Amino acid sequence: MRTYHVITFGCQMNKHDSEHIAGLLESRLGLVRAEDAEHADVVVFNTCAVREGAEERLIGQVSALKPLKALNPNLVIAVGGCVAQHERSRLFQMLPHVDVVFGTHNIPELPDLIARAASGTPALSVPDEPSLDVERTPSIRETRWHAWLPIAVGCDNWCSYCIVPRTRGRERSRPFDEVVAEAERLVADGVVEITLLGQNVNSYGRDLYGKPRFAEILRAVARTGVKRLRFVTSHPKDLSDDTLRAMAEEPAVCEYLHLPAQSGSTRILRAMNRGYSKEQYLAAVERAYELVPGLALSGDVIVGFPGETEQDFEETLDLVQRCQYDQLFTFLYSPRPGTRAAQLPETVPSAIAQDRFERLTELVRDSALEKNRRLVGSTVEVLVEGPSRKDQDMLAGRTRTNKLVHAPFPAGADPASLEGTFLAVRVVEAHAWHLMGEVAGYQRQ
Repeated sequence: MRTYHVITFGCQMNKHDSEHIAGLLESRLGLVRAEDAEHADVVVFNTCAVREGAEERLIGQVSALKPLKALNPNLVIAVGGCVAQHERSRLFQMLPHVDVVFGTHNIPELPDLIARAASGTPALSVPDEPSLDVERTPSIRETRWHAWLPIAVGCDNWCSYCIVPRTRGRERSRPFDEVVAEAERLVADGVVEITLLGQNVNSYGRDLYGKPRFAEILRAVARTGVKRLRFVTSHPKDLSDDTLRAMAEEPAVCEYLHLPAQSGSTRILRAMNRGYSKEQYLAAVERAYELVPGLALSGDVIVGFPGETEQDFEETLDLVQRCQYDQLFTFLYSPRPGTRAAQLPETVPSAIAQDRFERLTELVRDSALEKNRRLVGSTVEVLVEGPSRKDQDMLAGRTRTNKLVHAPFPAGADPASLEGTFLAVRVVEAHAWHLMGEVAGYQRQ
């Protein structure tokens, strides 16, 4: 029986797309999932082009398949996603053993492209016209209890460092009723946690209805019976009090907000074309903490953006300290071809950027640890994701505020049966990026 393996780089939207890729390969081609590329007849790379490191990983992993291709000439290697959308036919030149290149807009076409390549003809199809057709194709979720639910794809913000508008296209919202109907189907299928997806979820509906309707869609999906509802990614300039009130008032909506800052310097934010100042970002965070009790905050920061001075970086440290993040994703700036920032001449020396990166990481670690220590002795609700990767006798799961929790499996419990269930866990130990606990009040079913 022929098999496939999908390797995914990048964001939650890519993870969602990979679930549709798996569904198409199984339903249209009759392929069966393989645990690794070495045992697959078809290997699909779903790529990210947001940062240089993801492209380098792609080239390294695809190159590593050359010996497999030599041993098995019938092996089909396909590359899709944002790198493929951007590089197109150049991928065949960089990686001549690749058989299929497809873009972000034509995932439903992939089975036909693979069939063409299997007959000996390399297949290239990277249309420019965006489409939402992927949402109407079969999908195989990574877990039975969680689902990604895109409400919009593409982006209209044109941040100067970002390639997403070129690889994903302009923002397109899905119809309101279609989103709610899909959420209802997911809940009926046993999903207990849904994550709404969009490059900028806050502006959902602006293109369809003339105004953002994110708070409305958030409330509507929250009332489908789903136990937990999350969303990413929010843009600070579009975060509204209506959304924050929906987070506070709808029991299903988790008290967790991912709000990328990117910099604490208004001057750098202007160069990034982010559309807000440091003061406006801080005001949005203050309002979020005020309106959503128990809120956990995460964000993104880019270090070493062209022209960033030590004073600019000190402004970023000040912002991070004042925001008291529970988690912060920090990145060293890498130029992306085709973006305005890539043309800026004032590059930051790598040694200086690395030093700033390490100072920022240390500050964030201290902040996260301080907030986690406040939870010691409390009992939190944990959605069990499965055994810990480092210790199979320990469960791993997440709180409503997206904190990772480890705890010993209850005595006599079947670990597999606990996946996707909720347990009360008493926190006994705090670390910067996870909590240790003990399951409280477990009764074997």
